[in-house]
Amino acid sequence: MPKDNVIFDNVQSMELRESLLIMRAITHPLRLKIISFIDKHRSVSVHKLYTGLNLDQSIASQQLHILRSANLVRTQREGKFVYYQINYNTLARVNGLIEEFRKK
Repeated sequence: MPKDNVIFDNVQSMELRESLLIMRAITHPLRLKIISFIDKHRSVSVHKLYTGLNLDQSIASQQLHILRSANLVRTQREGKFVYYQINYNTLARVNGLIEEFRKK
């Protein structure tokens, strides 16, 4: 196999893994609720998130970890508080991939 194909296959594999991580993150009903809640409030502390959605702190933290791993949310630290915002660039990329898939 030519060297260029190996590099190309590795890039495709990395993109596929990243896409799968993102799709796994956004197909969960609770994570969709969290994304919607953050979007509505623009910037949300963990405390506001779990009290606003009536979740256990551990569940909220676990779901936020998955969303962070998929690069769907960004964090901003202000003192001892961490605030979450939607990473709209990742969502736009996902929407673009879905549109490409629809065309095929």
